[in-house]
Amino acid sequence: MSNRKTVYVAISSDILHRGHLNVLEQAARLGEVTVGLLTDSAIATYKRAPLLDWETREATIANMRQVSRVVPQDTLSYAQNIRDFRPDFVVHGDDWRTGIQSVVRAEVLNLLSEYGGELVEIPHTVGVSGTDLEAAFRPTASTTDSRRAQLRRLLKMKPWLRAIEASNGLSALIVENVKVDDPENGAVREYDAMWVSSLCDSTFKGKPDTELVDFTSRLRTIHDIMEVSTKPIILDGDTGGRAEHFPHMIRTLERVGVSAVIIEDKTGLKQNSLFGTDAVQTLDDPREFAIKLNTGKRAQVSDDFMIIARLESLIAGLGVDDAIMRAKIYIEQGGADGIMIHSRHKDGEEIREFMRRFREYTTEIPVIVVPTTYNHIPESELAEMGASIVIHANHLLRSAYPAMLDTATRILENGRSLEVDDELMSIKDVLKLIPE
Repeated sequence: MSNRKTVYVAISSDILHRGHLNVLEQAARLGEVTVGLLTDSAIATYKRAPLLDWETREATIANMRQVSRVVPQDTLSYAQNIRDFRPDFVVHGDDWRTGIQSVVRAEVLNLLSEYGGELVEIPHTVGVSGTDLEAAFRPTASTTDSRRAQLRRLLKMKPWLRAIEASNGLSALIVENVKVDDPENGAVREYDAMWVSSLCDSTFKGKPDTELVDFTSRLRTIHDIMEVSTKPIILDGDTGGRAEHFPHMIRTLERVGVSAVIIEDKTGLKQNSLFGTDAVQTLDDPREFAIKLNTGKRAQVSDDFMIIARLESLIAGLGVDDAIMRAKIYIEQGGADGIMIHSRHKDGEEIREFMRRFREYTTEIPVIVVPTTYNHIPESELAEMGASIVIHANHLLRSAYPAMLDTATRILENGRSLEVDDELMSIKDVLKLIPE
């Protein structure tokens, strides 16, 4: 039996750099190194999904001379693996003493103190950042095929996803890059996907939300977004157009790298769902709509692309029974990859009832919710109900217009722009906003 000391090192990055190599080299001097390689799901809970899957990353690290074995680490927490392996040393860079990872560090220290283990911290390698390297490399790795597959991949990795509207290149840059720290969980919050809304796309073009903006124009918006971002795109496809044209839409979206399209089961001239019964909401025959869905599924080439059926039963005032009936038909006869359920009632009770009954029917099919009207319900609570994706569908548009209107009005009132300077970006910042 070996008397050598045992060492535990946790690694998540799929882009190994000299900082990682230095930590592993120092760890190997202390004893036999076990690398706890964070699983894809573990990484996705606190930052972007890895570029390479666990098996590829495991093969790379297992072949490094400093490493004796590689084991999965299923969460950001070290607790399970430390209790299982009781290493003499845990080795980590010293850059986790402050910031969001300090919570994880504190837990490691407590666990080691239970049996006399020791934390060894290696000075951070100056000038090297895995996060910066990953951000620089990701756009070159975001090919059409990989981008299209991202949504399905994320749905397998994470308990639920968060998406928000992006309607042009500028808003896409915001969605791509905005992050907030979540120190309580030692994680970073960010958006998982982009929702390209028909309402927002039409409004930014100064057009009514009645499917007036044609598919070619919608594709231009998608291209603008794709040029500056890497996250998966979910497209609001309205009704999907004529049944005969739907397969062509699917093949085009699939070819350009969109991950999913959501089409609603309404017919006739589109009326926005938030009008509810104040407008005429005519629903398609569910079996005819299932045929349309099935035609789209048979047209697609890859298994990555998703066609999601949007249920308008609650919008039309037909109730949860009708929504459940339609959902079953769209899945069983139409082959829908997911269901979006929409409601305009502010209390969210219809959604709760639908989710309860739908999850009794199936726990496998993704459900998308859009809490525009019932936005008092936290995302986490919607996820507990069974939601797979929570979409904030039009909030960047709704925040942009009041700000622009206020600026234009105040310049008119004052006869100059000085009074709005404090609320504007500087020209220098605007020039730096868009990467060269």
